[in-house]
Amino acid sequence: MNTFSGSLVALVTPFADGRRIDEPALRRMVDWHIEQGTDGLVPVGTTGESPTLDADEHRRVVEIVVEQAAGRIPVMAGAGSNNTREALEFDRHAADCGADAVLHVTAYYNRPGQRGILAHFEALAAQDGPPIYVYNIPARAVVDISVETMARLAALGRVVGVKDATGDPARPTREGLRIGEHFIRLCGDDSSAVAYNAAGGSGCISVTANVAPALCAQLQRACAEGDYRRAGEIQRRLMPLHDALFLEPSPAGVKYAASLLGLCGADCRLPMVEPAASTREAIRAAMAGAGLL
Repeated sequence: MNTFSGSLVALVTPFADGRRIDEPALRRMVDWHIEQGTDGLVPVGTTGESPTLDADEHRRVVEIVVEQAAGRIPVMAGAGSNNTREALEFDRHAADCGADAVLHVTAYYNRPGQRGILAHFEALAAQDGPPIYVYNIPARAVVDISVETMARLAALGRVVGVKDATGDPARPTREGLRIGEHFIRLCGDDSSAVAYNAAGGSGCISVTANVAPALCAQLQRACAEGDYRRAGEIQRRLMPLHDALFLEPSPAGVKYAASLLGLCGADCRLPMVEPAASTREAIRAAMAGAGLL
């Protein structure tokens, strides 16, 4: 059964003074997302600033989110690393916490070839644990997982789906044809979420859902019901916000947007910095235009 579909939020990690995790804010955000209709939580991914969390902080964020969600909606814990050994450790921890699935990115910076990517996921899949979703994001990982390699990963026991941030509109169709419709395809880009679903996807791991969870959930439900006219209307309402949140490297924009809603502070950890005044103005205007302010 597909546990993960619909609107899944790539959760930001709130900081107190940029130095420590703001645990009360994180717990409040989990509750708020459940109230707003979010279908699943994805902590400690790119948007959760996983590269600047140390290992203990990474584990603590997963623990808090799983504990606070308390089974009300599923949790897909970010467990990726460019170090296979560390990825295995995060994977074990997520399993021990009770996460419903894990998200593993391609080994970024190392720039492995397709054989190296396969070996990385073979090592992960050989370990007992929850279902694995592969995070394919060439813009940050430098390497792309080919359709053929994805098919080989899908044959591994634990790999059940992908978070696709390739920006290739044909990718979900090609993967569905090569692997089968049972392979769960989740969009990793808010601006193409509607088109991705039309090509065979079943949801989006969303940055925008951090601040517009109800609208993102409504959009995904419209897609699931085949009402692409309604989905398109919501997407047009959200598109200026999708664009504004990425005027500067994420998650600076979405954390500023979250601060406008009083969800958490805008603090990011270096080398990420808060957005410039012009970007903040654009984000505020887009949120107002979407009816969020």
